Amino acid sequence: MDKLSEYIHISPEFLQKLIVTTIIIIVLSVLRASFSFFILRNKLEPRQAYYFRRTVLYTYTILIIILIGPVWIRGIGSISTFLGLASAGLAIAMHDTIANITGWFFILWRKPFKIGDRIQINETAGDVIDIRLFQFSIIEIGNWVDADQSSGRIIHVPNSKVLRDPLANYHIGFEFIWHEIPVLITFESDWQKTKKILGEIVNEKAEHLTKDAEKQVRKAAEKYLVFYEKLSPIVYTTVKDSGVLLTIRFLVDPRQRRKTEQEIWEAILLKFETEPSIDLAYPTTRFYS
Repeated sequence: MDKLSEYIHISPEFLQKLIVTTIIIIVLSVLRASFSFFILRNKLEPRQAYYFRRTVLYTYTILIIILIGPVWIRGIGSISTFLGLASAGLAIAMHDTIANITGWFFILWRKPFKIGDRIQINETAGDVIDIRLFQFSIIEIGNWVDADQSSGRIIHVPNSKVLRDPLANYHIGFEFIWHEIPVLITFESDWQKTKKILGEIVNEKAEHLTKDAEKQVRKAAEKYLVFYEKLSPIVYTTVKDSGVLLTIRFLVDPRQRRKTEQEIWEAILLKFETEPSIDLAYPTTRFYS
């Protein structure tokens, strides 16, 4: 054994550090496994279990760094000095990794989004399903699928993206978005009657959201410069080449956009069937002789 130790140059000091490191890892791993067993045994709700596991993982990682770091590095009198030196060295050798970790701290501290929020970063949009040390994951919406419906793909985005690219959150501050439905009718149609019908339909389908939106706007105004003069549904009038364009504008829950639009269109089509003075328009060419 002595000859083997001399051959591979294992000093007593190195063995001591190795033993201490092994003990620390074993103890922390046992504690982590115990907490995981606690989660399984108590059958927590999926969301509670997720946050509990994430907290245990983050605590485990931080303790590993804090407890093992000083064991292997000499001349460090305090944890803050150790973390400072470690950060300086890693910043040079692992720029992208450090940027992702910084982004993770930013997400936890500033909370630009949380699990369950619908966000868009650059051209990628979806619902956040996981936040980890180096990346967060979203279930994609849109792309080849219309009306913000899920495409089924899970996209992993580096945390550093939140520091570099514009990020839109569909829920923070104001949980509704404006949506518009264009309805094009012929020039011969009774556009005033059509506008009245569309107003009645959208008020029936979306007016109930206005009161909730007003409460949220007042709450959001305490933190952001968010204000709207008019939140109730409205129908705008304009003229296009093929007819009169009536645009319905209303507030909607981002996840209910397609469903609400379907309900409004079905109501419009059923109502127009009973109105001989109203016809939907489409691109046409007229010839006069």
